[in-house]
This record gives sequence, structure tokens and C-alpha cells, in this order.
Amino acid sequence: MITVIGLGAGDLSQLPLGIYRKLLTTEYLFLRTKEHPVIKELEAEGISYQSFDEIYEKHDQFEEVYDEIVTILKNEAKTKDIVYAVPGHPMVAEKTTQLLLGDKNLKVQIEGGQSFIDPLLASLKIDPIEGFQFLDALAFTKDELQLSQHIIICQVYDQYIASNVKLTLMEQLPDEHEVYIVTAAGSANEKITKAPLYELDRGVEVNNLTSVYVPPVKEEELLYHDFRTFRKIIAALRGPGGCPWDQKQTHESLKKYLLEEAYEVLDAIDSKDDDHLTEELGDVLLQILLHAQIGEDEGMFTIDDVIRGVSEKMIRRHPHVFGDISAETAEEVVTNWEQIKKLEKGSAAEENSILDDVTKGLPGLMKAVQYQKKAAKVGFDWDAVEPMWDKVFEEIHEYKDAVAKKAKAEAIQEFGDILFALANIARFYKFDPEEALAMTNQKFARRFQFIENEIRNQGLRFEEQTLEQLDAIWEKAKHNGL
Repeated sequence: MITVIGLGAGDLSQLPLGIYRKLLTTEYLFLRTKEHPVIKELEAEGISYQSFDEIYEKHDQFEEVYDEIVTILKNEAKTKDIVYAVPGHPMVAEKTTQLLLGDKNLKVQIEGGQSFIDPLLASLKIDPIEGFQFLDALAFTKDELQLSQHIIICQVYDQYIASNVKLTLMEQLPDEHEVYIVTAAGSANEKITKAPLYELDRGVEVNNLTSVYVPPVKEEELLYHDFRTFRKIIAALRGPGGCPWDQKQTHESLKKYLLEEAYEVLDAIDSKDDDHLTEELGDVLLQILLHAQIGEDEGMFTIDDVIRGVSEKMIRRHPHVFGDISAETAEEVVTNWEQIKKLEKGSAAEENSILDDVTKGLPGLMKAVQYQKKAAKVGFDWDAVEPMWDKVFEEIHEYKDAVAKKAKAEAIQEFGDILFALANIARFYKFDPEEALAMTNQKFARRFQFIENEIRNQGLRFEEQTLEQLDAIWEKAKHNGL
């Protein structure tokens, strides 16, 4: 039998009488650490024990420390009943207890001991029912933080851990945000220090009885980065007393805005402007949340359904990351992706056209490339670029014939054939024709604006210039690298 008992959160006066007697009378007592106020007082009463403090010096990772402690305890318990004492309560922030309980071949008994949570809450004068998070300094991440709740981060053993806690919190909060460093809560040695976040690991003494308390964030602007806050904002815009424009929107009415914002993102990427890209990605996210809120208002779906669906899809379609499938190259990833998609669609996919997967609302050039890619996968494609070029020239010739005959409808169709054939050339050379056209549009805008500025600077009127004069300025723009 291994009996695990807690040493409490403070000094000897807080220790239950039964635990006190067991500590004094047990024959085989093991301590995770002797660095605890209770042990210092019991040593004067002749307590006999074996501590594991030296194991901490042997390893760089706490997991290794805990594993070795548990291994020793198991070996000792093979021949005798032992008592294992830990700081606080055995079931609160005590990894070794969990490791012992995880071994179904062991007989483990848990006995009292006051955790440090109660005195900590009392010292800080907070009620956990308002919303409370209890996190391990050795393992928590910024994504776990619920900043609108009381947050207590325990096991801030030393300056290194304090520094890691500080850096993680600073990813969510300003450097000057005030926190509390609490040591030995509820004991005669209790110490509570209020400090700005950036000083958490500077000039503040920490030890194995130290925790960090982060009060609930009340300033709304500090929560603007939180997805939950954004979701509440959109719900408020659509809800009673919200914005009349947002309230009247539908999936159909928002279609054009989603398309516009997507193109704004592409423009920001092309201009290599990270600030602009950040803003435009936010506008796209706004459109997604608006559609999701409409779905929720109509009782059809929520943003949770959207996120759940895409999360499941990403895991399902990336077995080389989340499963046991191998994919060493991007090409192998694409092949696996297409195979998984086919399996997801089942036998019904065999009856449909392979072109059905291409989104109907894509811009023309983009849709042309997608159609060509789908056809190429089943062998409907040229092996070389030369016949592709022949097709381009053939379509140009047919377009000229249609124009000569003044057959407008036919000319429009032939012009579309030219664009389709050129899209095929772009696909062969592995670039996006939409992107190429966007670059040309930007180049045209730069050079045309250069012409406007030149004419304006010379005090001239644009409409009074000849084409030759305008073309000369155009050539100047080209010469200047625009």
C-alpha cells in the first residue's frame, strides 16, 4: 500500500491532527521535497524521512523527475506499506499522484491535506464562482487563457518558470498589465506582491510555494483580439438594438462583399503590405462571421459548426500529419487529398462529372485553369507546350475571321477561346493567369497615374494631349521602372 498524504499549504498550525500524527509515527515516510514549512517544524520533533530533493538536480525536465520518484516508490511498496507526503493536497497540482493512480497494479490510498487553493482564494479575496481558471505554469499555453475570468497559475518554482509565464501572458496582455505574485498563501510567511507583468521575473522572489494571480480583464479593448469577443460584437450588430444595415443582410446580399474583400486580400498580398493584409484578412473574417451569425439567427448552423466541419476535414485529409500515412512531397499530399475526397463522396461521385467539383462562382480565368486541371488528371491534356501554342494562334486566327465577317456573337466566343487557350499555357508553365493579369493591371495603373502626374505638374490638360505625347510619357514611366 502507498498512502499519499498532503502537507498542506502553510505551516504546522494548519495541518490536520490525523496527518500530523501519521507523519510523526510512520516508519517509512517519503517526501517529494523537504522544502516545506511543515517539515522544518517537524524536524524539531524528531521526524524521520527520506526526501527526493536530490532527484531534481539530476534531470532537466520535471517529467523525468516525477517518473524516477514514482519508480522508487513502486519498488519500495513491493515489500512494505509506505507513506508518501507531498505539498498541499495530493489531488491538486500533483503529477506524481496521478502517475501512481494510473498504475492499476498498485494499491494507492489518498488522505487529506489542505490544498493551497482555499487560502489563496481567501488571501486574494476572490470568489471562484465568478469564473476561475487554475493552470500549471509548466504546461499552459496562451490559447487556454480565459482573460475575463480569475486566473491562478501555480508551480511558479523559479525565475526561469516565472519568465516563461510572463512571456506567455504578454502574448495576450500589455507589458504593464498588473498581476499578483503570491507565496505561501495562508501561512505566517504569506507574501503578496503586485507588479506589472514585465517585472514578473525581475526582483521578485519565487519558490515552490509561489503562484501568479491574473485578475479578470475588465477593459474591453484588451479583449478585442479574442475570437469570443469578435463573435459577441457580430451578434450584437445583428441582434435587437443593433445595426439596421447588418440586421437586414442575407447570405445572398452579402455575396458581393465577400468577393470584394477576397480581392482586397489578393491586392494586399501583391503589394507586400503586411498591415494592409492584416486589415483585409479581418474584413474577410467579418464576412464569414456575418454569414455564420445569419445561419445561427435562422437556426440552421453556427460558427461552431463551421469550425468543427473544417477541423474534421483538415484532420481527415492530412493523415500524413494526424495519422500513419506517409507523404514526403507536396505532390504526394495532393494525391492523398484527392483520393480521400473521392472516398468521402462515395459511389455517387462515379455518376457525376469530374468537373462538378469546380466552384461555379470562380472568375473566368481561374475556372478555366481548374477545368483544365481536372481534365488533365484523366489524361485529356497535351504532353508538350508546342500544340498549346498552336491552339492559341489558331484561336486568334478564328477570332480575326469572325471580326472580318462582323459576326459579333461569334467573335465574342472566339475571344473566349483565346483566353481559354492562354490559360492552358499558364497552367503548363505553372503560374496563375489571374495573378498575371492582376500584375499587368497594377502596372497599367502605375504608368497611367505617372502620365496624370506629369501632365498635372506641367499645368496641362489631359484631353488636349495627343496620343503620341501621352505615349512618350508612358515610355518615360517604363524607363523609370514603373
